[in-house]
Amino acid sequence: MTKAETFAAIRRDSRLSGMGVRALSRKYGVHRRTVRDALRSAWPTPRKKPPPRRSRLDPFKPFIDQVLREDLRAPVKQRHTKRRIFDRLVAEREMEGISYDVVCAYVSWRAPQIRQEEGFGPPREVPIDQTHKPGVEAEVDFGDVYVDLAGERRKCQLFVFRLSYSGKAVHRVSLSCTQEAFLEGHLHAFRVLGGVPTGKVRYDNLTSAVKQVLGLNRARIENERWLAFRSHYSLDTFYCRPGLEGAHEKGGVEGEVGRFRRNHLVPVPRVASIRELNDLIEQWDLQDDQGGSEPAPGRSPSTTRWSGPCCGRSRMNRSRPAECFNPGSTGEPRSVFAPTDTPCRPR
Repeated sequence: MTKAETFAAIRRDSRLSGMGVRALSRKYGVHRRTVRDALRSAWPTPRKKPPPRRSRLDPFKPFIDQVLREDLRAPVKQRHTKRRIFDRLVAEREMEGISYDVVCAYVSWRAPQIRQEEGFGPPREVPIDQTHKPGVEAEVDFGDVYVDLAGERRKCQLFVFRLSYSGKAVHRVSLSCTQEAFLEGHLHAFRVLGGVPTGKVRYDNLTSAVKQVLGLNRARIENERWLAFRSHYSLDTFYCRPGLEGAHEKGGVEGEVGRFRRNHLVPVPRVASIRELNDLIEQWDLQDDQGGSEPAPGRSPSTTRWSGPCCGRSRMNRSRPAECFNPGSTGEPRSVFAPTDTPCRPR
């Protein structure tokens, strides 16, 4: 039992059974001071950190730090190695009784810190809690699902459009994650939600929207048809970083893909067509809105996705244009035969 769990149990017994400090101390085998701390506060007081232990290397640390800072501006091929730093400490600072491993460990620990302090390294990443307003921001993603389609097991794609504030999500399955399926999923989501989010919608760098990622920033060269779709619906986008780091930037929809797959696509559904499956998915979405399955990530089981301020989505969302965007791709038909000036010869 952790200390926090012990505190919770002590407070519960004191509240329900009226047990005294001595009785609680005997029951849980802790000091009476600990019992009083638990009754005073539900969270244990963090332990005081002991002062750092003195090291025989302490007198030489300023010299090592100075060498590491000077190396940041020295030619790459003429910078100090750990062996060279150790040799200079022995020769110039008359260091004795300190092993090479101790110096090596300190340099390995201190060098990244000095790079960051001097502005030569990337900034340290820290988690930041996200806050959202009703009907303003959303997240979009595709996920793999398997379906027994007309007696044959097929790998399909689950499109998910999730509102960031309420967790309300709209789902749709297609045979592939083509741009047509991508745009149709948006149209279906706008139709179900009754409007378009007024803020940013988070995406990864899927080819249906992005033609090229430019460097390590947020700049993207977008697909022209996707750009026209965004302009038609005044959709504001936010592209996540490539790789695993980007998945953390839209963790809500990543978790929603797994939640929906576990609750509604296990066992593997058997349908005659994709249309039949999407009709079932619309019914499942209505059940989820009424709290009929596992709650969405980050929500308690006692609340539904449509409770509270989320009900005002029509007020918060931008209305859809009267003219609907055609999600189908357009192009000119091409002949399967190469043009030639030579007439066909009869055989």
